[in-house]
Amino acid sequence: MLKVEDINLTDWEFWRRTHEYRHEAFKALRWHADLVHFEEPDVVIVPQGPGYYALTRHADVVEASRRPQDFCSGKGAISIPDMPGDLHEYFGSMISMDDPRHAKIRRIVSRAFSPRMIRRFEDRVEAVAAEIARDVAAGRGSGDFVRDVAARLPLKIICDLMGITEDRYTTVFEATNVILAGNDAEFLPSGDPEQIALSLLSAGETLKGLVEELGRKRRAEPVDDLTSALVNANIDGESLTDQELGSFFILLVVAGNETTRNAIAHGLDLFTRHPDQRELLTADFEARVPGAVEEIVRYVSPVTWMRRTATRETTLNGHEFKEGDKLVLYYWSANRDESVFVAPERFDILRDPNPHVGFGGPGPHFCLGAHLARREITVMFRELLDRLPGIRASGEADRLESSFINGIKRLPYTF
Repeated sequence: MLKVEDINLTDWEFWRRTHEYRHEAFKALRWHADLVHFEEPDVVIVPQGPGYYALTRHADVVEASRRPQDFCSGKGAISIPDMPGDLHEYFGSMISMDDPRHAKIRRIVSRAFSPRMIRRFEDRVEAVAAEIARDVAAGRGSGDFVRDVAARLPLKIICDLMGITEDRYTTVFEATNVILAGNDAEFLPSGDPEQIALSLLSAGETLKGLVEELGRKRRAEPVDDLTSALVNANIDGESLTDQELGSFFILLVVAGNETTRNAIAHGLDLFTRHPDQRELLTADFEARVPGAVEEIVRYVSPVTWMRRTATRETTLNGHEFKEGDKLVLYYWSANRDESVFVAPERFDILRDPNPHVGFGGPGPHFCLGAHLARREITVMFRELLDRLPGIRASGEADRLESSFINGIKRLPYTF
């Protein structure tokens, strides 16, 4: 086992190592007697902070998640350094808020996701997945699975339901790639923190401007789409401001597009590398696909971590925290915790129980889009395995260089 003193989660070199190496490192951290404290990254544009504790055990991640009064999100959830101004809310929306603001936004958004709107979601997923599978079947028999399948489905679903026209799909896709680029030089200027910050702001402004323009139209002339429902929702006199609408849209397209597309891409890779699990699934698809979806999300953990901040002196499973201490909840590690999952390194679609935290831990910040993500993954694999039973990954995945998203940029496939 690796020595804890040789592990540095802040160093980008750690995130360039193989998944096998990283899993061994997190195993060492889980087995360590106490929580390990790391220095924060030096991002130049803000003063370096006091560091953070890595929560790598399942019990710690779950406990911190269900205690928002002690471990808040409002001081930063998707960034370890404290970003200047309201950048953390700008890019994080609800996941970077605490009550009562978080509760307000969630109430309004939940109202917009009415039963009728959810049925529209589900019907649209069926139609789009079938269209994608038909297009792949009519193609050359090979290609890039991310471009042809995994990225197409969630992007089209979200844009269609928001009322964003097809000519803007590429704009949305490219902006989300930049926002979740991590340290990947393909999407961000490498080595220049100020240019990176400008690129992130530009991508955010692009998405915010797009939906604010659409929101103004829908307030004046509502139609049957999610944007109309969001901008015209009013609960006890409260409605979304333009800023809140823009921030929520950034969250929706980033979380709903990137994470679901990565789960689908990882799914094909996993079923190629584990043909026994593929055979299990196809032998009784409808009975086994719910478990398969949960196992994909557990095994790959599309979102690697989220941050919390201690609001006061408190304890967590025997560890004492003082006000202002930062905690990083590593879902990627919690989902491989040997004290919770039998043989956690094994991909097993029959795993039961499977209390993974791939959609976040219990509490107010559990993923609002978990139902849609599960639906999209289910329907896409139903269509693919029905129409293209021989589809498989035909090479190594080209992985995103990121500590935050377990992403696949390209995955060659054949059928």
